[in-house]
Amino acid sequence: MGNNRLKPIPKGFYLRDPADVARDLLGNFLVRRIRNHLLIGKIVETEAYYGKDDPASRAFKGKTRLCELMFGEVGKAFIYMVHGNWLLNVVAHPKGEVGAVLLRALEPIKGIEIMKKFRKTPEINSLTNGPGKLTQALNITKELNGVDLTSPSSTIFISKGEGENFEILSSHRIGVTEDLKKELRFFIKDNIFVSRKSFK
Repeated sequence: MGNNRLKPIPKGFYLRDPADVARDLLGNFLVRRIRNHLLIGKIVETEAYYGKDDPASRAFKGKTRLCELMFGEVGKAFIYMVHGNWLLNVVAHPKGEVGAVLLRALEPIKGIEIMKKFRKTPEINSLTNGPGKLTQALNITKELNGVDLTSPSSTIFISKGEGENFEILSSHRIGVTEDLKKELRFFIKDNIFVSRKSFK
């Protein structure tokens, strides 16, 4: 994987149903620039979220200061804290609608030793296998909230993957009190960096 191939996925990719975006993000690369270093992880698990009809969504109660990014321009980072951990989402929805996709797990690809230092662990298997773990490993905090993930000048963006073949499984979302009937968590089958196995 050459660095010259690492270009942000265009904004139009995110102008779709969050579930479609969540599925299609699997296998792509999350890239984090920190000074002269690149930290890269392959996206292996995601969850889709909607607006007022989604009881598990930050936007369930309407537009507030804390979730207003979900109503706005797609392709931007939406970062909030849960149980002391920052969670990284990318805003995704058709024009005029509401939504975002949570990045739940990555497979570490590059900059692994730096990730270990950020996470304070030598264990690669548990380095990025959860939404709070991956933000720690890539030093993603609230300071990046609202950053345009489609901009070539951004210190964090999502780049197209290598087109490998893999099977995608789905389940209900993890850790939510109420969920929608359809399954909105997507993950790559048999990838060891997925946070949990399917509930089926």
